[in-house]
Order: sequence, then C-alpha cells, then structure tokens
Amino acid sequence: MKKKNLTKVLALSLSIAAALSLAACGNTPTNTNTKDNKDDTTQEGNNTEDKEKKEDSASKTEISVIAAQYGQNTADWWKTFETDFEKDNEGIDLNVEVISWNDISTTVNTRVANNQAPDILNIDVFADYQADDLLLPAKDYVSEETYNKMYEAFLEQSNVDGTIWAIPDLASARAMYYNKDILEGAGATVPTTWEELTETCKKIKEKYPDVYPWGIDMTTDEGQAAFAYYIWNNGGDFVDADGNWTLNSPENVAAIEYAIGLIKDGYTNTDPANETRYDLQDMFGTGKVAMMIAPNSLPTYVKDGGNEVNYGMAPIPNNNGTSVSAGVMDRFMCFDNDYSDTEMEAIKTFFDYFFEDERYSAWVEMEGFLPATKTGGEALAAKDETMAEWIDIVGSCKFYPTAKTEWADVKQGVINAEQNALLDGNVKELLDSLQAEIAP
Repeated sequence: MKKKNLTKVLALSLSIAAALSLAACGNTPTNTNTKDNKDDTTQEGNNTEDKEKKEDSASKTEISVIAAQYGQNTADWWKTFETDFEKDNEGIDLNVEVISWNDISTTVNTRVANNQAPDILNIDVFADYQADDLLLPAKDYVSEETYNKMYEAFLEQSNVDGTIWAIPDLASARAMYYNKDILEGAGATVPTTWEELTETCKKIKEKYPDVYPWGIDMTTDEGQAAFAYYIWNNGGDFVDADGNWTLNSPENVAAIEYAIGLIKDGYTNTDPANETRYDLQDMFGTGKVAMMIAPNSLPTYVKDGGNEVNYGMAPIPNNNGTSVSAGVMDRFMCFDNDYSDTEMEAIKTFFDYFFEDERYSAWVEMEGFLPATKTGGEALAAKDETMAEWIDIVGSCKFYPTAKTEWADVKQGVINAEQNALLDGNVKELLDSLQAEIAP
C-alpha cells in the first residue's frame, strides 16, 4: 500500500553502520529483460505474459505484514496462511515477512525511520509508535464482529487516553516447570519459596554436577521477563499504584540481587546474557536444565524438538507469600499509511480471516499459546482441561506496563542493568541510574 509521508518518526538510536548493514542484506534485483538470442516471437510472447502479470498485480490491493517468529512452526504457518488468504481473497496481494524476536524491533524501527512502515505489525510493544502518531485506532481497522471477540482485559493493555490502539494476537502465562526425575533423584522438593529454591538447587548440583538446577534468560530476548519474575515475586513492581516508575525500589534491588546470586553460586546456566529461553527449553528437554520458568507452550516446544521429559508444573517460587505469574500479550497494530477505503477494507478482511474461530484456534494450538479471543478460549477449553486452567491463570497474572511510552526504554534498560550486574556491576547503582534516566 502507499505510504504516508510521516513527519513524525521514532527517536531511534540507529547507527549509520547498522542502516547500511541492513540495506546490504537486500536481494539484488534480477534483470528479467535480457534477450539471450531469443527469437522475436518468443520475446513478444514473454512481453505479453509479463504485461498481463503486471496488470494483474496492479489491480490487486497490497497488504504488508511483519510478524514475529514464535517458534519452529511460525514461518510455515504464515506461508500457508498467505496462500489460503490470497486464494479466498483474489483481489488482495498479501505479503507476510516473519522476523525473529532478536531482530524484529531493530528492523521495524529502521523501516519506520526510512518511511517504510509495514501496514500491519505483530510485536509486543506499541506505545512508542502510538506516541509518535504512527498508528490507527483499533476500531478503524478491525470489524466490529472481530473486535467484540477480544477479551476486554487484553484490549485494555493497549488503552491510551480511552482509545484502544492495538489488538491482542495471543497470550501466554508463565509457571515453573521442573524435571520430576532429577528432583526425585536429588532428594529435593518442589520449591515454593526462594529459600526452598536455593536449597533445591544446592541438592541438584551436589547429585548431578553436569545439570543446571535453574534456568535464567537475561538476554535481549526475554531479560525483561526475568526482571518481572523476581521483582513481582518479592513484592516489587515496575510502577506504583499511581503509575509512577519504581524501578529502583528496595524490593526490586533485593530481587535482582537474589537472581544474580543464584548465577554466581553456580546454580544456573553459565551464560544468561546469551542463552535465550529457547536455548533453556532445549536444555530442559534433554535434561540439562532441571527447573525453569516458562510459558504454557513449553511442552509443545519440547515435543516438537523430538524430546520427552517427565515434567511437572508449579507456581513460580516467591519471597513474600504470594506467587505471581507473568502474563505476556503480543499485539497486532496498523500503521497510518494513508489508506483508501478499499485498502482499509482489505485490512479488515485480513483480521476477520485471521481471527476466524477455527483458523485462530489452530494458530494458538500450533505454537502452544493462549487465545486472545473469548470464542477461541471457549473452543480450546472445551477440548483441553489444562487450557482452561491456563486461561484462569492469565486472568489473574500481572502484565508489563506496555501502554506507557517509556516502556521500550525500560525494557531495554532493565536488560542492560541485569547484564551489567552479571559483570559485577552494583545492582542498586544500576537501577538508581535507570530510574533517574526514565523518571528524571
């Protein structure tokens, strides 16, 4: 679709070298007009065929989508979706690009800065784009029928000043998974408190020195999740009751000091700054990691990887008497690319097609996530009792404060603080500095 001449862009800290690197990764255009000694008849036939293809393409409404890669099946699912969608909607040319979580933010921000925003984006954050006036309100690009399928609590996560700017794609909740055989062999109990967690780690390490008792991901992929697990389960939070940032609260400092202590005591994977949740899930599937916090999709991921493990699931260990689960909700949003009525209808058609109950349920089941629609939740809960339990968990867990415009900086900031703490940085000083930066 045609792009709006954006006068506002994100305040991106992109280097020239990074931009050039991305540009260099583009495909080199192929010259399709070389004659190669073909006779005039063949050349004329080819020209006619090319002209017909161009005319056919020109008559279609184009939609560009950038989607996040959730697991091994994501790219293939979207490829099939694209084929089916174009078959059922012949007047629309759909282009879906699947990008890994490690790269998607940089890729999208670079394109936005270059006035090349996609039409539809599937990612976790939205507030920066909304604050820069780059997005359309959700009700502009989602039909009333599809909009009304969404869980209200999920929609509220994208509410800014009374307007919903993004819709939920899917959700997940987190719990502690543990290897039953390893804990039993070590004579350890399933931990519910931090004191018990430390003791269980100690027993596992003594019995199985080649096993990592506890898994921690402090990478750019999920470092913000690690921060949330520990602060929420120590009575801390990102913000206070009035929505003010409290990143350096005593509870937060103590929580991250505890997590860093587990790492330095040798109770975790050896490289949390580089070993992602997916690496940990691979290790959990092969018995290399005994316990880890993971989403409800972990069993599906392990099974798809060709592994079987005798696992159990329990609440996340806490230090204040109440276990808090982390709810994670990703989104679809639509950039304001100055659409015609026909183009806007095509985008609505895309969302109606995606959230059709049977198709959407297959998407959620395929990657092992939780549905963001009431009808999808009802359908899956009827088929799977464990899904019903997880849907209840999502209803009671905490979410990141993603509606705040500073969230993208906070997300990266807490990851930087964790990684610097791994290099012997002082946790309190690091969080004090971040707090001063975010809320001067």
